[in-house]
Amino acid sequence: MVHAPNRPPAGAPPVRINLYSDTQTRPTPAMKEAMMRAEVGDEQHGDDPTVHELCDRMAALMGKEAAVYLPSGTMCNVIAILTHCTKGDEVVAHESSHILHSEGGTHAALTGVQILGLKTPRGMFTADDVRGVIRPKTRYAPPQRLLEVEQTANIGGGAIWPLAQLNEVADVAHEQGWSTHMDGARLMNACVGAGIAPKDMVAGYDSVWLDFTKGLGAPLGAVLCGSEEFIGRAWRWKQRLGGSMRQAGICAAACLYALDHNIDRLAEDHANAKALARGLRQIPGVEVEEPDTNLVFFDIKGTGMDVAKLQEKLQMRGIAVSGLGGRVRACTHLDVTAPMIEEAVGEIRTALAAA
Repeated sequence: MVHAPNRPPAGAPPVRINLYSDTQTRPTPAMKEAMMRAEVGDEQHGDDPTVHELCDRMAALMGKEAAVYLPSGTMCNVIAILTHCTKGDEVVAHESSHILHSEGGTHAALTGVQILGLKTPRGMFTADDVRGVIRPKTRYAPPQRLLEVEQTANIGGGAIWPLAQLNEVADVAHEQGWSTHMDGARLMNACVGAGIAPKDMVAGYDSVWLDFTKGLGAPLGAVLCGSEEFIGRAWRWKQRLGGSMRQAGICAAACLYALDHNIDRLAEDHANAKALARGLRQIPGVEVEEPDTNLVFFDIKGTGMDVAKLQEKLQMRGIAVSGLGGRVRACTHLDVTAPMIEEAVGEIRTALAAA
């Protein structure tokens, strides 16, 4: 049975401190104004000037030849794998990757690839880890075609891949004749956190995408970048999957606004995440992972309360957090302020004290 999205408990007040995800952000009045001013056209027909501007800027930002605007990051991953691979190919990725955990089995259902998940710490692996799973090129083994990484690694705690490590694993893949793909859902968090330009961060990757609906605060859209030849073939899959968006300039304008106004401020989210982690460490029985960026994972087993119960108690106080892999995840973003962090720590402390 497929369940509908979760609803808050009966009687729960509106959420006032939303730490559930950075996808929960709302467009600001200034972003909405930019959307209303956007020049638009038929994006599928190729005459939406705002979409063209967004794709041109993204290609330049990532140091790639071309880009395509898509409705979601999941569609970016699906289209990238469909473009890089054929049915029966193997993709090497981390065992906690989004393509394995959070895309509804679409790669089994639609792309026909199998994904080999590497079991390594914090959502990251090394060049030696990749060398260790290289298969012999025989008719008995699936052809290995693609190496996939996440920057940042979500279930790995929002961890930032070091640039040297990113390049080393990409080099091993290219030596084998594989392509490389980066799930860049929170790529700008990594770039701001590490102080590295996007084009340098992704130089070793044949395709990369950026999600505008997470820390960048736009209501819709992600941009997939790569070579002109790759993006040309990706467009066919976009057509097949129904990803054309007609007068998409309205949404692309929000993404352009985000590029201009919402990147540098990601450092505030990282600071708030560290403040949240410091506060949570003062609560007896709570084990907290030090955040690299805007994701704070903490284990509450030592308190005697389970994740679902804490979520319910916090929802009744107007606070939302998520549960992931047996841990609690709290995500900071542009709608979460430093005073909200302080208040959230107090409410979490009170909720856990009941256990």
